[in-house]
Amino acid sequence: MVKFFLHALASVALGAVGVLAFSPYHYWPLAFISTLGLLYFATHRVRKTALWGSFLWGFGFFTFGVSWIHVSIHLFGGVSLTLSYLAVVLLAAYLSLYPLLFAYIIQRFQIKSAVTIAIVWTITEFLRGWVMTGFPWLQLGYSQIDSPLSAIAPLLGVQGITFFMLWACGQLLTSFQAHRAVSMSVRATALFSLVVVTGGVLLLNHAHFREQKTAGAAQTITLVQGNIAQSMKWDPAYAENTLAIYQQLIQPHLGKSDVIILPEAAIPVVENRVQGLLLNWQQAVLAKGSELIVGTVYADSQKQRFYNSIITLGNPSTLYHTAESAVRYNKHHLVPFGEYVPLESILRPLGTMFDLPMSNFTQGDFLQPALKTRKSRITAAICYEIVLGHQLQQNLAHSPSDYILTLSNDAWFGDTIGPWQHLQMAQMRALENGKAVIRATNNGITAFINAHGKITAQAPQFQATTLTATLENEKIITPYSVFGDKLLYGLLLILGLLNLASRVLQRKIRHIAQHSQQKS
Repeated sequence: MVKFFLHALASVALGAVGVLAFSPYHYWPLAFISTLGLLYFATHRVRKTALWGSFLWGFGFFTFGVSWIHVSIHLFGGVSLTLSYLAVVLLAAYLSLYPLLFAYIIQRFQIKSAVTIAIVWTITEFLRGWVMTGFPWLQLGYSQIDSPLSAIAPLLGVQGITFFMLWACGQLLTSFQAHRAVSMSVRATALFSLVVVTGGVLLLNHAHFREQKTAGAAQTITLVQGNIAQSMKWDPAYAENTLAIYQQLIQPHLGKSDVIILPEAAIPVVENRVQGLLLNWQQAVLAKGSELIVGTVYADSQKQRFYNSIITLGNPSTLYHTAESAVRYNKHHLVPFGEYVPLESILRPLGTMFDLPMSNFTQGDFLQPALKTRKSRITAAICYEIVLGHQLQQNLAHSPSDYILTLSNDAWFGDTIGPWQHLQMAQMRALENGKAVIRATNNGITAFINAHGKITAQAPQFQATTLTATLENEKIITPYSVFGDKLLYGLLLILGLLNLASRVLQRKIRHIAQHSQQKS
């Protein structure tokens, strides 16, 4: 019993330690220590220890890693602090089922190969990002945005980094745990493989993907951070103050910036009701030669559906006339309970936890054209969508653009680690696709990220301010931007088949050897 308790304590601690590898802590080597702990438990010879250890690793990892969710549930869902933490625990328990599934597959099929272990983890991570609309937050690859492994992202994406992390840790564990009779050959093979892959990663760090710069296409962009408190954002009595704050922040940049960008749902009322205001803003930016991009809430007047939306004002080729005729981007991937309520007729009556403000949105299309300004085309992603690498890559392939724009409102999560993790994922999208990311938020973290995933300018949190930068029209064509996850899945298929063929060949060799011994 004491041994089981110590194992449980160690697994929870090793899971929690892994979160320190992510932003805002950035101790990326700890991700490998945490992953080695996971693999130690998942491959443990005692099945009960393997399953409980892997589940509790996930519980420690996710309880610490997504603890910030309780802020929105408690402060804005009207739920008590105790129940809000209970909701986090329940979410962490659900997410821990995926490490448990990983361990179960390892145990059920007695998997020893490091490559196969990494393939199984990649499959379970895919399921975590897909089942029930998915929650791909805290994929291990994100923790390596500042490590040499980040060089894998332009080729195989964040899932590719995760795969190689699991593979490397599996090889290390194999070399440590090899039985004496085969230790020399197994360890030599594992170390040789690690050296080869390490060398490949180092070469990738010096790789230069095809890069082009369009002469004369540089533009000055200003991001407006209104810092509107979430408790007042949808209060009708405060709406005029909100608009006045944005008006004041926009004014100094008219005529000086090519594009001025406001955050997600910056207008605190339904867009259709303030078309006069938007037309006035358009006239103001047109007169000064600037353009304005605004996050709004749009209502379909015919079917009364609401959309989390982005519109452009001031581009002569797509002038704004009415809400119904405007060129816009409508958010596709909605957050369960935050933007829509599953089983709405059953859950909404149960309490305020299932009735957060603006939680009745409708999905936009999966593929949508890039937004146009005078000098560029911009692919949009609203808030949580920047986490979805596949969706963004598909939209970039469908409608090529110069930049990625993400509007967000992380005021839901207060002064927690959530917004920092969110920013780190935006960095990964820039690195994967070779495109600068423009990130405009309500209260932080507003930032410019270059095409190599590095933050070049960042506004302080919790201040009403602006952030301005001049961006060149830089085009870096990465393999991931062209093929998306297909390269990784193709690699996994090839490695899986090779590993299977190797095991079949080994069995045949053993069978022949045994047969020869019996004859002799």
